[in-house]
Amino acid sequence: MSEHRPVGVFDSGVGGLSIVREMRRRMPGLDIVYVSDAHHLPYGEKSERFIRERAFVLADFLLGRGVRALVIACNTATAAAARELRERFALPIVGIEPAVKPAAEATRSGIVGILATASTLQSVRYEELLRRFGQFTRVLAQPASGLVECVEAGDLDGPHTRALLARYLWPLLEAGADTIVLGCTHYPFLLPAIRDFVGSDVRIIDPGDAVARRVEDVLGGDTGGSGTLCCFSSGDVVQQQASMSRLLGEAVVVLPLPEYPGMHRREASSG
Repeated sequence: MSEHRPVGVFDSGVGGLSIVREMRRRMPGLDIVYVSDAHHLPYGEKSERFIRERAFVLADFLLGRGVRALVIACNTATAAAARELRERFALPIVGIEPAVKPAAEATRSGIVGILATASTLQSVRYEELLRRFGQFTRVLAQPASGLVECVEAGDLDGPHTRALLARYLWPLLEAGADTIVLGCTHYPFLLPAIRDFVGSDVRIIDPGDAVARRVEDVLGGDTGGSGTLCCFSSGDVVQQQASMSRLLGEAVVVLPLPEYPGMHRREASSG
């Protein structure tokens, strides 16, 4: 029966749907349970200890839903908690991290820009990636505060979002970066606006497909199911349902994460 059990995916908000989108594109029959921890958004401004504690809470919930594999669809949470989750739970766990190695291999100028949250760029895991794969490349780290909130609000190409992108991308381009890594799962939803700004000559690396391939590998190609997507959130379920439906281009039903039932009743009634 294992081939009919779902895969669990979690993120600080709706950004992890960029990973879900690639997983469904690659494995359309796969059943997925997705959790948005929007009540604690953004992770990029939280302590590593707090993020790790939330990761365990969400993993426990997803295991209670019978998942056969776990995807940490968040660079910050992967850096903070992936090792500890793998030590505790006896199931495949797939994380995501800034694609320093592919970027170093792809750059022609020898200059790479990493667009990510501050927590990701300050993590030990990111430093390890630089030591392993960034030795012969100039890697420019660009914290991008505010972009997560833009995606959560559905502002993918408005004046405020474009102003933030210009602020963060222009220094990378001015320094000669010809390859830019999207180091947060929210950022692929901004790809059209990013492409408009950087032009066609700059390579943009979105690791979503690589994560989906890794999930397929750990499942042994056993991706049967009915293709259902079941979503939960610790945030405002009315807002989250609208946001997820907009981002995926289909009607999505979002249920309250059980640890916050009272809050959700209040939010739903006021929405």
